[in-house]
Amino acid sequence: MHFIFDNEFPDPNLADADGLLAIGGDLSPEMLIKAYQIGAFPWFNEDEPIMWWCPNPRLVLFPKEIYVSKSMKQFLKKEVFSYTMDQCFSEVIDTCRKIRLEEGGTWISPEIIEAYTQLFELGFAHSVEVWNGEKLVGGFYGVQLGKVFFGESMFSLESNASKAALIFFSLHCMQEGIEIIDCQQSTSHLLSMGAREISRPDFLEILAKNI
Repeated sequence: MHFIFDNEFPDPNLADADGLLAIGGDLSPEMLIKAYQIGAFPWFNEDEPIMWWCPNPRLVLFPKEIYVSKSMKQFLKKEVFSYTMDQCFSEVIDTCRKIRLEEGGTWISPEIIEAYTQLFELGFAHSVEVWNGEKLVGGFYGVQLGKVFFGESMFSLESNASKAALIFFSLHCMQEGIEIIDCQQSTSHLLSMGAREISRPDFLEILAKNI
């Protein structure tokens, strides 16, 4: 177990088998940016100390590898949804928290919301919004450093909304030169859309080249 002293992180390769790297520190913008620069992110419950993780393997999506199924292509042609970025950051993160609470619990505490809102105000955190008319029906938020986007949480209130959000953002990444989307942990949803697991050393190497 590693503890943070003087706001310095240990070598990310020292994370344990579960991916836990360190305990302690704070959620200041400086601390969060230091963490993302070495491939770590905070994940802990409200009644726990701050825990920082760097899992192995790591789920990532290379934007050019986004998979769009035939049925999804047909759905997108209908132009049911419209998309924005950074227009409703607070609503996106609040909705992510609300949905996780309804599912039984969430790491998106008021402290986390305050911390990432600060990052948003500083230009490091971003949100993607999916709209059906004037209703916000899906989206996600995360942190961008250099050519790397670190996804944090997403939500979907209508069928296909989260898929559409990821497809829209992948196209945005290709246009803007963002090389990789960090998805952190594996889910069947993300795997079905082209995300894949890579080793921690490979992830850290990509990070070093693109941060």
